[in-house]
Amino acid sequence: MSLAENIAAVRRRIDAAARRSGRNPEEITLVAATKVQTSDTIREAIAAGVTVCGENRVQEMTAHLEDNAYAGAKLHFIGHLQTNKVRQVVGRVDLLESVGSLKLLQAVQAQAAKLGIVQEILLEVNIGGEESKSGAAPEELPQLVRHCLELDHVRLRGLMAIPPAAAEPGGNRNFFAEMYQLFVDIRTDLGDNGEQVNCLSMGMSGDFEDAVAEGATLVRVGTALFGPRPPLH
Repeated sequence: MSLAENIAAVRRRIDAAARRSGRNPEEITLVAATKVQTSDTIREAIAAGVTVCGENRVQEMTAHLEDNAYAGAKLHFIGHLQTNKVRQVVGRVDLLESVGSLKLLQAVQAQAAKLGIVQEILLEVNIGGEESKSGAAPEELPQLVRHCLELDHVRLRGLMAIPPAAAEPGGNRNFFAEMYQLFVDIRTDLGDNGEQVNCLSMGMSGDFEDAVAEGATLVRVGTALFGPRPPLH
């Protein structure tokens, strides 16, 4: 299948998953995870209807920005971000999805203040408690949320998670359900301030339909759109 056909097929699966769950398909945004893709492929995806691209690596993102490859789409940074690379990302992306520590949050605030902008972010949650993954522990979230409210150059928009790899279909549903409950709790605690906290980013190629069923508003899909990733050189 062509890239355009893959995009259409994934959208149909998102729509069907939403309807099965009694949700409006328009509530869910497809984020095309463009890791290791060429600038031409990214342009092709946008021409085929992709409205949001998600990048994992700062170096690749920078190269694609220089190529103007994301023209016509919004750009999210969805990978692990080191504090020493914050200045290369803040102000260049519409949404920074992977803020998982107080140290990183403060670095984003400092860089956004230098630029005189407000950077929109998601707080990344290590929902499976995996040592190999970044992100805040669920019990650390309330403190991080409160800190976000004190910062004038950061705007909290919601939560993001990458659950542990599932051994079988449906194996991540419990993690997605936990994330949705954290999302609801934060919005409730924030009261009127919670209206802008409306993004829940979870689900990838192997499990995005389950994520949609459990309340995701953003799904980050790569392989199902672009096919298996080419080897890194």
